[in-house]
Amino acid sequence: MTEIVMSQTPPILHGPSEKERKYDRQLRLWAASGQAALESANILLVNSGAGTVGAETLKNLVLPGIGRFAIYDEAQVGDADLGVNFFLDDSCLGKPRSQSLTELIVELNPDVEGSWYPNEGVKTIESLLADSPLFTVIMYTYPIRPEQLLQLETYGQQHKTPLVAIHSAGFYSYFQINLPGAFPIVDTHPDETATTDLRLLTPWPELVAFAEELTKDIDGLDNFEHGHLPYVVILLHYLQQWKAAHDGKYPATYKEKTEFRKIVQNASRTNNPEGGEENFEEAAAAVLKTLVSPSLPSGLKEIFEYEHSDPAEQRSGFWLIADAVKQFYQTHQCLPLPGKLPDMKAQSKVYIQLQSIYKAKARKDAAEILQIVQATPGGERVDPAEVDLFCKNAAFVKLINATGGRGSEISRADRLKSAAAREFANDETAALTLSPPSLLPIYLALQATAHHVDTDDNNSDGSSLTAEAILSTIATQVPGAEEKERVVQAAGEVARAAGGELHNVAALTGGMVAQEMIKIVTKQYIPIDNTCVYDGIGSRCQVLRL
Repeated sequence: MTEIVMSQTPPILHGPSEKERKYDRQLRLWAASGQAALESANILLVNSGAGTVGAETLKNLVLPGIGRFAIYDEAQVGDADLGVNFFLDDSCLGKPRSQSLTELIVELNPDVEGSWYPNEGVKTIESLLADSPLFTVIMYTYPIRPEQLLQLETYGQQHKTPLVAIHSAGFYSYFQINLPGAFPIVDTHPDETATTDLRLLTPWPELVAFAEELTKDIDGLDNFEHGHLPYVVILLHYLQQWKAAHDGKYPATYKEKTEFRKIVQNASRTNNPEGGEENFEEAAAAVLKTLVSPSLPSGLKEIFEYEHSDPAEQRSGFWLIADAVKQFYQTHQCLPLPGKLPDMKAQSKVYIQLQSIYKAKARKDAAEILQIVQATPGGERVDPAEVDLFCKNAAFVKLINATGGRGSEISRADRLKSAAAREFANDETAALTLSPPSLLPIYLALQATAHHVDTDDNNSDGSSLTAEAILSTIATQVPGAEEKERVVQAAGEVARAAGGELHNVAALTGGMVAQEMIKIVTKQYIPIDNTCVYDGIGSRCQVLRL
């Protein structure tokens, strides 16, 4: 009987599915498209050292529902692991750490598949990379042997796979995102108040005609109609009056906009018995933020000026759309209209008409850009939905790792030296500007132990390195840095930690890394560019572009 009733219930009355209930909060963050991308992801963790931070990161990816993961970890579980890793217990002693971590982490979400290596069939990273399905993202923890890192970097370059390096020791940690070339983000989720684009200084004919029709006898309107004019219409009406009195020019300076705002405020009826003139208050409040001439945002300018180093990259859907938007901007001197109209006091019928005008203009702009895309070789493959998404978010599109284009020939070592010179120079004036000191010394100290792995001991994690040895390595990377007081302090703290991981620091770091990886997988929000250093002693982070 129950089945019959359910089958006859209209779909709209059905409650949320089990999956929707399970992932309700994250669906609100990245929607069904983001969740689908997450569920199709295949993540590889190459775990080494104490291994805690890698397990914590993977936990925070399994819970929201990545599709599958693999752990490569050559270590066997020992007593030291039980003291720092919540995902291991006494029953794991002597077993492969990758097996124990996989079996216990996968219990967190039965929707996720997990596998572990090395095993009887796959014994090396090289064979794992060759025989497995393509990985969406690869993350690895330090210390790692140079030859293994080279294999991962080669794979990343060949398959355009992002690599995420994680290093945690004592109270310090950092993670570094290495993207395969420039990484564009269209759906950056800007603040809704920032996305309002009413084009009051460059109105199109349909909008002008609509406003003129409503305000042709504005002083003769009854109190109800006068108190329910949308503030967009009010501003357009008085802007026309301003232009007529100022040689066809709009208010441009702060002084002029303030004067214009007073004109709008004075036009409000003070004795309106129909509930006041809230619409005129909205109009006055919107003057400064809406009377803005169209301009090219810095993020989009960077995309327009980007020089491709890979011809195949230039033929991708994103870049075809970006080139079309560039042509649109050069033709019209403005970006495509997003079409979003904020809430405002108005009659429902009038608001819907105004909303339709904005949406129609947005569709017209998107159609023009789609036509440009489809006229370009390869453009016929571009999904119109991608064009619509780009047009709605054009002002907030962001290019991460822009150095992946021409100019990427600058070596990593040179970028580190340049960043060090900049950060140490800023430190000299930090006390005067009340700025916190740079966390680069922590990165340098940790990086000095990144490849200190004893091949006779899979669990070796740099514990034999002294502060003097760490400073000696830093001197080869950034000459002169080993003499800085804060670098010496960081080296001493890393040496004192002896490669050990604190679980609370590893858990916090793992949460941050997982958050950034989700941004990369879903291609939503803005991931860091490119290194984040955490100081557990001072309880603060810093993002560095290294």
